[in-house]
Amino acid sequence: MSEFDLIARHFCRATPQTILGPGDDGALLRPAPGMELAVTSDMLVAGVHFLPDADPRDLGWKTLAVNLSDLAAMGANPRWALLALSLPTADENWLTRFAEGLFACARTFGVDLVGGDTTSGSLNLCVTALGEIPVGQALRRDGAQAGDDLWISGQPGLAALGLLHLQGKTELPEPWQTLCVKRLSAPQPRIKLGLALRPLAHAAIDISDGLLADLGHIARRSNLKAQVRLNCLPRLPEGVSRSLALEAILSGGDDYELGFAAPPAHRPTLARVATELNLPLWRIGSFEAVGAGETAGEVRLLDPDGQPVAWERRGYEHFVAA
Repeated sequence: MSEFDLIARHFCRATPQTILGPGDDGALLRPAPGMELAVTSDMLVAGVHFLPDADPRDLGWKTLAVNLSDLAAMGANPRWALLALSLPTADENWLTRFAEGLFACARTFGVDLVGGDTTSGSLNLCVTALGEIPVGQALRRDGAQAGDDLWISGQPGLAALGLLHLQGKTELPEPWQTLCVKRLSAPQPRIKLGLALRPLAHAAIDISDGLLADLGHIARRSNLKAQVRLNCLPRLPEGVSRSLALEAILSGGDDYELGFAAPPAHRPTLARVATELNLPLWRIGSFEAVGAGETAGEVRLLDPDGQPVAWERRGYEHFVAA
């Protein structure tokens, strides 16, 4: 099967919201009037971002979903995506399953696949996703303000626990085992939450490398510090040691939940949003001005009495030894 046969057979589908889709030198797109584009790109590499024996359907879903999570964090409505694949072999069964997962995610969130590239090589999956935001309404990392509440959606830490289970480093009881592995393999980008946060949040980020590490990005870009209170974190899974669960929540990656900064006046509205979306929203701390001798971007972990708690591992970082 040639490269072009592979593309035509597995990745050419209808693109109803696109002027010109796959098959030419480039796609032709037209944003809606009054909209600006948010563009993001993420790469998934075998052995780094997923296990080599990962189910190809789940992998297809996740390859697109992690990019849509970035759009959600900016308050963008996803519209288009491009896919670049490096494949060891043109395995028909694998490609069929991968495409099923990819297009299931695309249908769920209203995305057209409008182009990309394929080549032979080690397994490497790269998506560029584009979304629309009304001009001037994007949620940015540099918008947090001193005194803002610090929020997190969903249940961070489940994906990290799922990975530890698959690696044989812990044994999760049911139903946590199934839930955690599913969170790892098929994350849910919080698109509806991102759209709802446009008028409510000052800044947002998707949690992909670890809660403390990613919240530090907001604090650094906003020239603030962040404080996270242990007693305000989401409930820990039952049947898992407290130390392991805390490690997963604070430092584990692959959650793709949204962390965000919002003024205290919006607490009642955010409670309604949580109910409407059937999605827990946890107020876990605050963003504060940087004092003398302090560093912008610092994230402090506090006990119930407000005393600092030492925590060494912040999250995953490429090119840094574990």
